[in-house]
Amino acid sequence: MEPWRTRSRRTILDRSPWLSVEERTVELPDGRVIDDWPWVESRVFANVVAVTEDGLFLVFRQTKYAVDGPTLGPVGGYLEPGEDPLETARRELREETGYDAPEWTSLGRYAVDGNRGCGVGHLYLAQRARQVAQPAADDL
Repeated sequence: MEPWRTRSRRTILDRSPWLSVEERTVELPDGRVIDDWPWVESRVFANVVAVTEDGLFLVFRQTKYAVDGPTLGPVGGYLEPGEDPLETARRELREETGYDAPEWTSLGRYAVDGNRGCGVGHLYLAQRARQVAQPAADDL
């Protein structure tokens, strides 16, 4: 199966480093051309499914702008420039929960929206996590 091809792109909104929105002209494998395809560039992130030594899933209470009220969320955060995704996952687990884990398994790299971009996430399973410090998250 042939991939879609980008013929042109134009940035219509730039809110770096968080996101940018492009309008693209794309060519489908059958030769059809779409002139106004929206595309969202967002930062690469890592999320962690953390399991404690007791077999419990580790989440934390958080508030987010787009969600009404507090929620429970998985550990995660954006990669810093040049940072390895696994190092981001380890750093975020420590910052957000105070936990470390000796066993890490990559669950893959996934596009948030395969048609419109919206970022790429690296997912990890952290096993036998145990608390080694107090959380020190200062996320936005």
